[in-house]
Amino acid sequence: MRTYPIYHVPYGKTELAFELPSAMRGTLALSRPAEPLADLGSAAAHALAHPVNSPPLRELAESGSRVCIVFTDITRACPDHVLVPAMLAELEGAGVKDENITLLCGTGLHRASSPEEKRIKLGKGVVDRYRVIDHDPTNGEALVDLGKTKEGIPLSLHRTAYEADLLIATGIVEPHQYAGYSGGGKTVAIGAGGEAVIAFTHGPSMVDHPGTRVGKIEGNLFQAAVREASRKGGLKFIVNVVQDEKQRPVAVYAGEPEATFVKLVEAARTLYEVPIPHRYDVAVAGVGFPKDLNLYQATRAVSYLFYAPTCVLKEGGVFVLPASTPEGVGQGLGERRFLEKMGSAPDAASLVAELRRTGYPPGAQRAFIMAKVLEKTHVVVVGSQTPDTVKALKMIPALNMNDAFQRPSPLYQDRRKGTAKLK
Repeated sequence: MRTYPIYHVPYGKTELAFELPSAMRGTLALSRPAEPLADLGSAAAHALAHPVNSPPLRELAESGSRVCIVFTDITRACPDHVLVPAMLAELEGAGVKDENITLLCGTGLHRASSPEEKRIKLGKGVVDRYRVIDHDPTNGEALVDLGKTKEGIPLSLHRTAYEADLLIATGIVEPHQYAGYSGGGKTVAIGAGGEAVIAFTHGPSMVDHPGTRVGKIEGNLFQAAVREASRKGGLKFIVNVVQDEKQRPVAVYAGEPEATFVKLVEAARTLYEVPIPHRYDVAVAGVGFPKDLNLYQATRAVSYLFYAPTCVLKEGGVFVLPASTPEGVGQGLGERRFLEKMGSAPDAASLVAELRRTGYPPGAQRAFIMAKVLEKTHVVVVGSQTPDTVKALKMIPALNMNDAFQRPSPLYQDRRKGTAKLK
């Protein structure tokens, strides 16, 4: 009797185990193994004591300094509960007063973080001791205009971050559809930027640009805008991590933002970039918690594979996305705009044409991205707690992996012979 391999894919805080149908054969693409850091706290302290191209943090700060730390929101699995206390210890050592420190959650256009999420991200002791606030990119009075880039991208920044004597950020360096790799100055430039910069950097011209691709840094207009915004905003110091597929930190660096980001990307490339031998008929991918809290974030698993330097799927192929999505599309303004645009169009192709013609508000870029995906492929979402929202987004809900593979579709059958034709 033939034994079929069992595959595992992230789903919420656990995994889904599944076998492929007998007519299919699969290729497993995994990030390369790396030794997790034995103690992130100690590693972060060492990074802070030996920063890249910068004096140590406690030498950058003075007793009277106003400090702003921009940290990632709940949709990012960055271990801020370790990184931020390590930074605060350095600031305390420099004599900075608690009342002069503000912790700003870089939400971008996502919803504000709840009190419980702040405690999860930072730890109860930090939340109780320091001022912790959320960014709001739609509040013009809370923003400072930083001018425009040479490409005409309007830049702005949360006033508290801009007016700080010392601006610091956390982040996680991982593949990113627009920036090539996330982290670095992005936590500040986008996470604490105004609606206009988010709109422009996520607009159709940026998404269509060949330099805006997963894993691409040089020639990437989005990345260039992030660098310029963080420079103009006064970002002086970052502490970022690289994590493996199980969200275990494997590298942490601190220091001057751009030089530190380069080192982090080098570490991330050795982990995340693997060759794909050819394009496939079906691709299964999941992002797990916290990204699969909602469909806005979870669909990154699909769009990253679609927008890779070479799309991993053949035209007409099927993406299978296990995602629990208890929040449905998501609760922020950007997420609501995603649903509105996707639900208002008769089909993906017409939506792509419309949004190229009219543009779209920030957040709705997810509709443009996924419409381009759905124009060429199909997306089946497995195990969603909100299947009606999946349908409204023009994707196909499936109860489980077997349901996804057995769903009747001409994509799964050779029309002439009625036999399976998948790889």
